[in-house]
Amino acid sequence: RAVPVRRGWGLWQMTPSWAAPTLTPIHRAGYCAFYGECGRNPEVNISLVPAKVPCLSNTPARVATASVLNLLRTVCPELVRGDGETTLVCCSLSQLIALRLSVALSGTVLSRCPACARNFANLYCNNICSPDQSLFTNVTRIVNRTTVLGKPQLAVVEYQCFYGQDFADASFASCRGVRLPATGGYAIDTMCGRYGAKLCTTQRWLDFQGDKNNGLAPLQIDFQLVPNGTQPGDAVVPLHGQAWRCDQALSAEEQPCSCQDCAESCPPVIAPSDPPPPFRLGNADGALVLCGLLFGLLALIFITALLCRCRRSKGDPTPQPVPARAASCSARLSDASHYVLARAFHRWGTLVAGHPVAVLAVAAVLAGGLSAGLVTLRLTTDPVELWSAPGSRARQEKAFYDQHFGPFFRTNQVIVTAPGRPSSRYESVVLGAKNFSGVMSEEVLRAVLELQEQLAATTAWAPVAGREVTLSDVCYAPLNPAEPGLGDCCVNSVTQYFQNNSTRLAMTATQTDGKETGTVDWHDHLIYCVNSPLSFKDITALELSCMAEYGGPVFPYIAFGGYPGEHRYTEAEALIVTYSLNNFPPDDPRHEWVLSWERRFLEVVGDFQRTHGPNLSVAFMAERSLEDEINRTTGEDIPIFAISYLVVFAYIALALGEYTTWRRVLVESKVTLALGGIAVVLGAVFASMGFLALLGLPSSLVILEVVPFLVLAVGADNIFIFVQEYQQSQREPGETREQHIGRVLAQVAPSMLLCSLSEVICFLLGALSSMPAVRTFALTAAVAIAFDFLLQMSGFVALVALDARRQEAARFDLCCCCGMGKGGPAGPGARLLRPLLRRYYTPLLLHRLARPVVGDGHRGALADGGWVPPQDSYMLQYFAALNQYLAVGVPTYFVTTGGYNFSSPNGTNGICSSAGCAADSLTHTIQYATRFPNVSYLAIPATSWVDDFLDWLNPTSRCCRIHQFGNLTGKFCPSTSNDLSCLGGRCLNTTRRPTVEEFERFLPWFLHDRPTLQCAKGGLGAYDTALSMDANGTILGECRVGWGVWDTLGCPADPPLFLPPAPPSPAASRFMAYQRPLRTSQEYTAALRAARALAEEITATLRRVPGTHPDFRVFPYTVTYVYYEQYLTVVAEGVITLALCLVPTFCVSFLLLGMDLRSSAATLVTIAMILVDTVGAMALWDIPYNAVALINLVAAVGISVEFVSHVTCAFAHSTQPGRVARAAEATVNMGSKVVAGVAMTNLPGIVVLAFAKAQLIQIFFFRLNLIITLVGLAHGLIFLPVLLSYVGKTPWGWCLVPSVPSQGG
Repeated sequence: RAVPVRRGWGLWQMTPSWAAPTLTPIHRAGYCAFYGECGRNPEVNISLVPAKVPCLSNTPARVATASVLNLLRTVCPELVRGDGETTLVCCSLSQLIALRLSVALSGTVLSRCPACARNFANLYCNNICSPDQSLFTNVTRIVNRTTVLGKPQLAVVEYQCFYGQDFADASFASCRGVRLPATGGYAIDTMCGRYGAKLCTTQRWLDFQGDKNNGLAPLQIDFQLVPNGTQPGDAVVPLHGQAWRCDQALSAEEQPCSCQDCAESCPPVIAPSDPPPPFRLGNADGALVLCGLLFGLLALIFITALLCRCRRSKGDPTPQPVPARAASCSARLSDASHYVLARAFHRWGTLVAGHPVAVLAVAAVLAGGLSAGLVTLRLTTDPVELWSAPGSRARQEKAFYDQHFGPFFRTNQVIVTAPGRPSSRYESVVLGAKNFSGVMSEEVLRAVLELQEQLAATTAWAPVAGREVTLSDVCYAPLNPAEPGLGDCCVNSVTQYFQNNSTRLAMTATQTDGKETGTVDWHDHLIYCVNSPLSFKDITALELSCMAEYGGPVFPYIAFGGYPGEHRYTEAEALIVTYSLNNFPPDDPRHEWVLSWERRFLEVVGDFQRTHGPNLSVAFMAERSLEDEINRTTGEDIPIFAISYLVVFAYIALALGEYTTWRRVLVESKVTLALGGIAVVLGAVFASMGFLALLGLPSSLVILEVVPFLVLAVGADNIFIFVQEYQQSQREPGETREQHIGRVLAQVAPSMLLCSLSEVICFLLGALSSMPAVRTFALTAAVAIAFDFLLQMSGFVALVALDARRQEAARFDLCCCCGMGKGGPAGPGARLLRPLLRRYYTPLLLHRLARPVVGDGHRGALADGGWVPPQDSYMLQYFAALNQYLAVGVPTYFVTTGGYNFSSPNGTNGICSSAGCAADSLTHTIQYATRFPNVSYLAIPATSWVDDFLDWLNPTSRCCRIHQFGNLTGKFCPSTSNDLSCLGGRCLNTTRRPTVEEFERFLPWFLHDRPTLQCAKGGLGAYDTALSMDANGTILGECRVGWGVWDTLGCPADPPLFLPPAPPSPAASRFMAYQRPLRTSQEYTAALRAARALAEEITATLRRVPGTHPDFRVFPYTVTYVYYEQYLTVVAEGVITLALCLVPTFCVSFLLLGMDLRSSAATLVTIAMILVDTVGAMALWDIPYNAVALINLVAAVGISVEFVSHVTCAFAHSTQPGRVARAAEATVNMGSKVVAGVAMTNLPGIVVLAFAKAQLIQIFFFRLNLIITLVGLAHGLIFLPVLLSYVGKTPWGWCLVPSVPSQGG
């Protein structure tokens, strides 16, 4: 029967005095309030430790016996009097043993900060053993009990404890910042119940320690904090003991708490400067203003030069004859070389036209033979292989990480929201009022639990393995990796707070808190767990654990999303369910298992989404989803590409013909010739890819999509130039058909050679890029364009000869067996584009008033400064939810390579963050960085196996023990064992750093010790995969003396010849931190840059530790770095690649245009402007600049050459007297061919791509290629003629070259 105590005996200011003379009548120094043990507390149903309570005993303190004194020196040294003095205590030996267990439990998490550990232990030492216990203790409730011998006893089940406010505050302050290295959080999170670290205060901290429902306190303790200078009355004297500050050392031999655990120990840290703000002038974009000013300056200079020129013209209106100039040596050499080229092409064309069938046969055999190499073609689909060079830093670091720690685990995730569902307010008897969002309802929780039960029960068929695969076959099971069951799988979700048990979710209980009684249910348990996720038992009457079914904690920032602020998790808008699966290499049979289960996962969640669609919004993804969606959309977009090319083919087939009358349409049609020309282009593409496949060069889907488009643009342009020039050319008297074809080829082939040679050299230089996809594309494009030129000079010329023979014989196209007789044409064919350009466009463009406007307008076109799922993809909804609700970023590992001696004291101190560790240690440095997440992009400090290993070794805990006798002598004794052989078998007898031998002996024990309540610091699950050890399992991250490196990131190479073979792999270790949520590629890139800078700082620090090899490194790694590394260099890479592409364009033009510097410079400037304007248009149309865009920009150089070089070459060939006339003739003659052959060939196919489902196609192929075509057309037919009309060279050169004779070979 519980005996209550009357309250309110007198007043202590505004606080009632709780002195109770009936239970603790004597409050005097040297007197106890209770003593000894009186059995188990009948009011505690579930306790994680024995809930034994003391016996009421308001009697004088006892003299400590020898056994009590010896143990007291270890547990409560402050209570031991000096030599010659008698030590009095109020606790028995059994109480002191129980106290040692409690101190050991707290010491496991607090021992890293000695001041906190000592202060916390002193609170309980004084409560239980102080000889002046009655001064600050007042028993308020007891129960009667009878011993087994029939002796009646009074057991204390509740008492009050009076502390001075300053003493209690100082004790709390010393512990408030102590970290838990395994989680990155604070130890106080586990010691303040529902409040967590953020809302914890001294009173709340002590209240939780005294709450009998917390699973650790054996009875109820009511802590009363008394302000300084105030006496509670009734002879009660608040405890005012010594409390060490966390920055104080307990003795000369000990160290103060470290900076990570104690802010007062931190040296002054200068906050890093924020990233510089955008450059602005007033409210305007600074770069835009400067570009505008530059444009204005150039326009002013241009207009001033025109005005001066006009004034000179008006001053002397009579044109003076230009004196004839003798041709220079370079001009004569150029004329001679052009004559040789023209004559060579004339002879070649005549020869091919004379033997068309033989030439076609040879060309077909060669192209077909090379195309046969496609059977060996390897398609690269792995994004890592596509965009990251094998020798890049990110690839090397990824290979090192995968080799030592295995591939990053696979993530399968479901995000559930409840749009439109109203929120509610819950009044908790114990925890107060809380708001619950619509998704935080029992109905939604049960639906999520139902989904998880379905996934746990589902199986997937693996056809190759021929077996059913369950979740336990593929899941990541950190605490039971050898033989996992379904309950061992790491699944993070809100229902894990109820261990995924529907019965526990439905539990209710009656709860009394003070004078209020009510019902507690899942709301109360959830409120408690989100603030204390590491608790093994809540403080409600439900008495449920917060730990997940698999044994680990569920941190609320992982299970909830979209909550409005810290610790307001019950108002979250989204529930996040995350399945972590093991990742296996592709050649491992288990790789098929995990893919099969993920496929089934997508099916089950898809069914769940359809079932609950009216009430819930369900977004989901599996690790395989990205590749699945790419393959799906690629397959679905193949018809779109096919239609695109068919439209292009149809246009070429119809546009090549030149029709005179309706009755001759079938004769003058060029469908067969067009199809042959297309076959030549495709033959060049297939031959180039087959040729490179034979050489072992892989290809990719991007190359298959871009290269045909590029080569078709180049090839179709040449087709139109040749065919239309032949159609417009009249056969000279006495000239045969073969000679006519040879003469036309001599006229156009140099221009084709100029463009093709420029493009081939351009792409060959582009192949110097470090990005594999860019390099492979450039090399494929170069070979394809080279083959295309050769096949056009042979196969297509032969086709033109055959078609000319057919047309002269008046045979029908597509059916040459039929015809209409020998009736000749009625006249020249109907033409639209050429007359339009000659009569209207060119006179307007080159008008003396229009030319300055065009020049200034183009000068003002300046640039503004990943994979996207298709619109019908479930991934689109998932990415939107992820960006909206995700509260924490991906894990970031700081990986140490070989060459560092962790086991030496200096090496240990260079890594750890507890007392005695270096102020600039690895974990300290990372912790400093998390203070400034806007700069470092790190949100949660790194977990540290070194710190937890040191805490695990601490002799005040029972984690590391050794069997002292019996069959297991010398073996590890787990903390859960009560074997007598473990008594006194601590691994270390004092708190110190282990020796090298101890380090290597005890570390494997630590890594395989499962965390328990008795020892929460066990390394299994948290750290067993954080180290890569040698074949013996004993060597850490250091290289043995004399050993060399075993890969590029370890210790030094070239081991001496006399040493035995090296271990199979070098040692490595990792320390896991968390990034803050990242949304854009710019943030991911900045996070990579910041992490590398931090790792380099740590590397420089650790290399100064004695014994560290100079080649030792620390590098950051996360799964996204290998994708975003390209953004660190893509701008410089793009500038260099495009510049290399422009150089051959200028050089070839300069050589083949008769060393005409002006025309060559005009070509270079125009192509450069096309690129600049294309990049500017990309910014305006939201096209990101990345490696895919760079591939298209490299292709844009080749297409720009087609737009520009033909017109420039025609300008150089022109025999008109002035620049304007020459520009007009070049625009009319060659511009029509460029429009028909390049622009009109590309545009129909590009427009069709707008209907593709894949956003990649829409953005990088429709938008970007449309921009390239339109911008190239505008510059080639608007800007370039005007530019040549101003700066082009006056005619002398090629115009003086005698024409190639039409007769003879």
